[in-house]
Amino acid sequence: MANQFHQRKIILTDDGSYSVLLPNHQVSYHSKHGAIQESKHVFIDSGLKPILKEKKIIHAFEMGFGTGLNALLTLIETEKENAKIHYTAFEAYPLDMSDAEKLNYCQQLQVPSMQNFFIQMHSSAWNAETMITADFFLHKILGDFTTYDPRIQFDLVYFDAFDPSFQPELWTALIFRKIHAMMNPGGVLVTYSSRKSVRNAMEEAGFAVSKLPGPPHKREIVKAIALSVDS
Repeated sequence: MANQFHQRKIILTDDGSYSVLLPNHQVSYHSKHGAIQESKHVFIDSGLKPILKEKKIIHAFEMGFGTGLNALLTLIETEKENAKIHYTAFEAYPLDMSDAEKLNYCQQLQVPSMQNFFIQMHSSAWNAETMITADFFLHKILGDFTTYDPRIQFDLVYFDAFDPSFQPELWTALIFRKIHAMMNPGGVLVTYSSRKSVRNAMEEAGFAVSKLPGPPHKREIVKAIALSVDS
Protein backbone atom coordinates (compact mmCIF):
# COMPACT_ATOMS: atom_id res chain seq x y z
CA MET A 1 0.00 0.00 0.00
CA ALA A 2 2.95 2.36 0.48
CA ASN A 3 2.97 3.29 -3.22
CA GLN A 4 -0.56 4.64 -2.83
CA PHE A 5 0.74 7.38 -0.53
CA HIS A 6 3.53 8.70 -2.75
CA GLN A 7 1.27 11.21 -4.47
CA ARG A 8 -0.59 13.62 -2.23
CA LYS A 9 -2.41 16.85 -2.98
CA ILE A 10 -3.38 19.65 -0.59
CA ILE A 11 -7.07 20.50 -1.03
CA LEU A 12 -9.36 23.18 0.37
CA THR A 13 -12.42 21.94 2.27
CA ASP A 14 -15.70 23.79 2.66
CA ASP A 15 -14.91 25.37 6.04
CA GLY A 16 -11.75 26.99 4.70
CA SER A 17 -9.32 24.47 6.19
CA TYR A 18 -7.02 22.28 4.16
CA SER A 19 -6.93 18.52 3.90
CA VAL A 20 -4.85 16.04 1.92
CA LEU A 21 -6.09 14.00 -1.02
CA LEU A 22 -4.71 10.80 -2.52
CA PRO A 23 -5.51 11.70 -6.16
CA ASN A 24 -5.17 8.18 -7.54
CA HIS A 25 -7.98 6.99 -5.28
CA GLN A 26 -9.90 10.20 -4.56
CA VAL A 27 -9.53 9.45 -0.85
CA SER A 28 -9.09 12.42 1.46
CA TYR A 29 -7.76 12.64 5.00
CA HIS A 30 -10.83 14.57 6.18
CA SER A 31 -14.34 15.38 5.09
CA LYS A 32 -14.41 17.66 2.07
CA HIS A 33 -17.27 19.48 3.81
CA GLY A 34 -14.82 20.77 6.40
CA ALA A 35 -11.68 19.26 7.92
CA ILE A 36 -11.67 21.28 11.14
CA GLN A 37 -15.45 21.09 11.44
CA GLU A 38 -15.41 17.29 11.23
CA SER A 39 -12.46 16.74 13.57
CA LYS A 40 -13.87 19.06 16.23
CA HIS A 41 -17.25 17.37 16.15
CA VAL A 42 -16.11 13.75 16.09
CA PHE A 43 -12.99 13.73 18.22
CA ILE A 44 -13.03 16.81 20.43
CA ASP A 45 -16.71 17.45 21.19
CA SER A 46 -17.76 13.79 21.28
CA GLY A 47 -14.59 12.26 22.75
CA LEU A 48 -12.22 14.60 24.55
CA LYS A 49 -14.50 17.18 26.16
CA PRO A 50 -16.63 14.70 28.17
CA ILE A 51 -13.46 13.07 29.54
CA LEU A 52 -11.97 16.43 30.49
CA LYS A 53 -14.94 16.95 32.81
CA GLU A 54 -13.72 13.96 34.83
CA LYS A 55 -9.94 13.80 34.33
CA LYS A 56 -7.13 16.31 34.07
CA ILE A 57 -4.45 13.78 33.16
CA ILE A 58 -5.35 11.81 30.06
CA HIS A 59 -3.65 9.11 28.02
CA ALA A 60 -4.93 9.33 24.44
CA PHE A 61 -4.27 7.18 21.38
CA GLU A 62 -4.85 8.12 17.76
CA MET A 63 -5.05 5.61 14.94
CA GLY A 64 -3.75 7.63 12.02
CA PHE A 65 -1.75 10.76 12.91
CA GLY A 66 -2.22 12.04 9.36
CA THR A 67 -2.19 15.83 9.13
CA GLY A 68 -1.82 16.28 12.89
CA LEU A 69 -5.13 18.16 13.07
CA ASN A 70 -6.58 16.01 15.86
CA ALA A 71 -3.42 16.40 17.92
CA LEU A 72 -3.47 20.18 17.43
CA LEU A 73 -7.14 20.46 18.42
CA THR A 74 -6.44 18.31 21.46
CA LEU A 75 -3.56 20.53 22.52
CA ILE A 76 -5.75 23.63 22.18
CA GLU A 77 -8.59 22.12 24.18
CA THR A 78 -6.44 20.71 26.97
CA GLU A 79 -4.69 24.05 27.39
CA LYS A 80 -8.08 25.69 27.92
CA GLU A 81 -8.85 23.18 30.66
CA ASN A 82 -5.38 23.18 32.27
CA ALA A 83 -5.13 19.46 31.63
CA LYS A 84 -2.12 17.28 30.93
CA ILE A 85 -2.14 14.78 28.09
CA HIS A 86 0.10 11.98 26.92
CA TYR A 87 -0.78 11.59 23.24
CA THR A 88 0.26 8.48 21.35
CA ALA A 89 -0.29 8.53 17.59
CA PHE A 90 0.18 5.60 15.23
CA GLU A 91 1.00 6.27 11.59
CA ALA A 92 2.25 3.98 8.83
CA TYR A 93 2.67 6.60 6.08
CA PRO A 94 3.78 9.98 7.49
CA LEU A 95 3.08 13.24 5.75
CA ASP A 96 6.07 15.02 4.22
CA MET A 97 7.17 18.11 6.13
CA SER A 98 6.74 20.16 2.96
CA ASP A 99 3.03 19.26 2.97
CA ALA A 100 2.61 19.71 6.73
CA GLU A 101 4.00 23.24 6.50
CA LYS A 102 1.29 24.18 3.97
CA LEU A 103 -1.61 23.27 6.27
CA ASN A 104 -3.53 26.32 7.48
CA TYR A 105 -5.10 25.00 10.69
CA CYS A 106 -3.59 27.53 13.11
CA GLN A 107 -4.63 30.35 10.80
CA GLN A 108 -8.19 29.07 10.47
CA LEU A 109 -8.47 28.43 14.21
CA GLN A 110 -7.04 31.90 14.90
CA VAL A 111 -4.28 30.53 17.11
CA PRO A 112 -1.08 31.71 15.38
CA SER A 113 0.87 31.09 18.59
CA MET A 114 0.27 27.34 18.08
CA GLN A 115 2.00 27.18 14.69
CA ASN A 116 5.42 26.38 16.13
CA PHE A 117 3.91 23.60 18.25
CA PHE A 118 2.12 22.21 15.21
CA ILE A 119 5.33 22.12 13.17
CA GLN A 120 7.13 20.54 16.12
CA MET A 121 4.51 17.79 16.19
CA HIS A 122 5.36 16.90 12.60
CA SER A 123 9.12 17.29 12.92
CA SER A 124 9.51 15.44 16.23
CA ALA A 125 11.25 12.07 16.26
CA TRP A 126 9.33 8.88 15.63
CA ASN A 127 9.10 6.12 18.24
CA ALA A 128 10.08 8.45 21.09
CA GLU A 129 8.12 10.72 23.39
CA THR A 130 8.55 14.46 22.79
CA MET A 131 7.48 17.26 25.11
CA ILE A 132 5.56 19.70 22.90
CA THR A 133 4.51 21.86 25.86
CA ALA A 134 4.84 21.40 29.61
CA ASP A 135 1.48 19.60 29.57
CA PHE A 136 1.39 17.91 26.15
CA PHE A 137 3.61 14.93 25.42
CA LEU A 138 3.56 13.40 21.95
CA HIS A 139 4.70 9.87 21.14
CA LYS A 140 4.44 9.16 17.41
CA ILE A 141 4.83 5.54 16.37
CA LEU A 142 5.84 4.52 12.87
CA GLY A 143 5.18 0.94 11.83
CA ASP A 144 2.72 -1.94 11.71
CA PHE A 145 -0.04 -1.64 14.28
CA THR A 146 -0.49 -5.40 14.54
CA THR A 147 2.96 -5.69 16.17
CA TYR A 148 2.50 -2.70 18.49
CA ASP A 149 2.91 -3.54 22.19
CA PRO A 150 1.74 -0.59 24.31
CA ARG A 151 3.15 -0.07 27.80
CA ILE A 152 0.27 2.02 29.07
CA GLN A 153 -3.53 1.91 29.12
CA PHE A 154 -5.49 4.59 27.32
CA ASP A 155 -8.50 6.63 28.41
CA LEU A 156 -9.38 7.90 24.94
CA VAL A 157 -8.99 6.60 21.39
CA TYR A 158 -9.43 8.61 18.22
CA PHE A 159 -9.99 5.99 15.53
CA ASP A 160 -9.23 8.02 12.41
CA ALA A 161 -7.98 5.47 9.91
CA PHE A 162 -8.95 5.84 6.27
CA ASP A 163 -12.46 4.82 5.28
CA PRO A 164 -13.28 1.10 5.66
CA SER A 165 -13.64 0.78 1.90
CA PHE A 166 -10.00 1.88 1.49
CA GLN A 167 -8.39 0.27 4.54
CA PRO A 168 -10.77 -2.57 5.48
CA GLU A 169 -7.99 -4.41 7.34
CA LEU A 170 -8.05 -1.77 10.10
CA TRP A 171 -11.79 -1.98 10.79
CA THR A 172 -12.02 -5.58 11.97
CA ALA A 173 -12.92 -7.23 15.25
CA LEU A 174 -9.28 -8.36 15.51
CA ILE A 175 -8.03 -4.76 15.44
CA PHE A 176 -10.73 -3.55 17.80
CA ARG A 177 -9.92 -6.36 20.25
CA LYS A 178 -6.32 -5.17 20.31
CA ILE A 179 -7.47 -1.61 20.93
CA HIS A 180 -9.90 -2.74 23.63
CA ALA A 181 -7.03 -4.49 25.41
CA MET A 182 -5.09 -1.20 25.33
CA MET A 183 -7.85 0.76 27.07
CA ASN A 184 -8.87 1.34 30.65
CA PRO A 185 -12.36 0.02 31.49
CA GLY A 186 -14.79 2.81 30.69
CA GLY A 187 -12.39 4.32 28.15
CA VAL A 188 -13.92 6.06 25.15
CA LEU A 189 -13.34 5.40 21.44
CA VAL A 190 -14.77 7.80 18.86
CA THR A 191 -14.79 7.49 15.10
CA TYR A 192 -16.46 9.03 12.08
CA SER A 193 -17.66 5.73 10.57
CA SER A 194 -21.02 4.36 11.66
CA ARG A 195 -21.19 1.44 9.23
CA LYS A 196 -23.01 -1.55 10.63
CA SER A 197 -20.00 -3.79 9.95
CA VAL A 198 -17.83 -1.41 12.00
CA ARG A 199 -20.29 -1.33 14.89
CA ASN A 200 -20.59 -5.11 14.83
CA ALA A 201 -16.81 -5.51 14.92
CA MET A 202 -16.57 -3.15 17.90
CA GLU A 203 -19.29 -4.98 19.79
CA GLU A 204 -17.62 -8.31 19.10
CA ALA A 205 -14.42 -6.85 20.53
CA GLY A 206 -16.08 -5.88 23.82
CA PHE A 207 -17.30 -2.31 23.30
CA ALA A 208 -20.69 -0.86 24.11
CA VAL A 209 -21.47 1.05 20.92
CA SER A 210 -23.78 3.99 20.39
CA LYS A 211 -24.48 6.27 17.45
CA LEU A 212 -24.34 10.05 17.83
CA PRO A 213 -25.43 12.81 15.45
CA GLY A 214 -22.71 13.56 12.93
CA PRO A 215 -21.26 16.86 11.72
CA PRO A 216 -22.96 18.72 8.84
CA HIS A 217 -23.44 16.48 5.79
CA LYS A 218 -22.93 13.31 7.86
CA ARG A 219 -25.85 11.70 9.63
CA GLU A 220 -24.12 9.69 12.36
CA ILE A 221 -20.82 8.94 14.07
CA VAL A 222 -19.91 6.31 16.67
CA LYS A 223 -18.91 6.48 20.31
CA ALA A 224 -17.85 3.21 21.94
CA ILE A 225 -17.13 2.47 25.59
CA ALA A 226 -14.59 -0.19 26.53
CA LEU A 227 -16.37 -2.61 28.85
CA SER A 228 -14.42 -4.45 31.50
CA VAL A 229 -13.56 -8.00 30.52
CA ASP A 230 -16.01 -9.45 33.05
CA SER A 231 -18.93 -7.20 32.00
